[in-house]
Amino acid sequence: MEYIIGEFLGSLFLILFGGGVVANVVLSKSKGENGGWITITAGWAFAVMIGVFVASSSGSPQADINPAVTLAKYFLGVYDSLTYVISAALAQISGCFTGAILVWLTYLPHWKETQDQEAKLAVFCTAPAISHVPGNLISEIIGTVALIFGVGAIVTSGDFAAGMVPYLVGMLVWGIGLSLGGPTGYAINPARDLGPRLAHACLPVANKGSSQWHYAWIPVIGPVTGAAIAAGLWQNIL
Repeated sequence: MEYIIGEFLGSLFLILFGGGVVANVVLSKSKGENGGWITITAGWAFAVMIGVFVASSSGSPQADINPAVTLAKYFLGVYDSLTYVISAALAQISGCFTGAILVWLTYLPHWKETQDQEAKLAVFCTAPAISHVPGNLISEIIGTVALIFGVGAIVTSGDFAAGMVPYLVGMLVWGIGLSLGGPTGYAINPARDLGPRLAHACLPVANKGSSQWHYAWIPVIGPVTGAAIAAGLWQNIL
């Protein structure tokens, strides 16, 4: 059961760094205010990198920190137990929830100073640039397929030292953010969106506004669908 601790801690660090960089850029009177999209995508790349390192060193050999990745590996036969997939996903969601609480605490005085409710929500979870259900769903599916294929390529296409994989996966996520992240904010990870969205709903964030649950299914169903498609393509093409 050590993998549960590893997935929890890795996911916690994913949000601590990922949600943290968004907070630094969008919250009022932060040192990094108005840092821009490049800063956010770079911060998320480092978040994935450190999250994978923490998960791996804490007992999770695969260090997925993403239910979509875990599910794709199940479809591909890396895992043979659906119970493993469910327990890992719950650990990932819980870790992301906890990481979001730590981000809220880190920026505690800035929530009151920030008037933009959507900016505050963006620290926790994703939202579409243009609300368009089919387009938003397609964007999340394509981003997740790119993630799964990219991870598969990284771990199977050479004798990389084990320690290089987190760096390369971080670079992959950076590329996805830069190239594909504009429409929805590239959740590509159900836990990354659902856990912090739950935290936003529960926490006493000053003048926080809606948690936008009407949209919340897209960053869950999109990555899950993308994981299934990517696994099927990987089995039949490669």
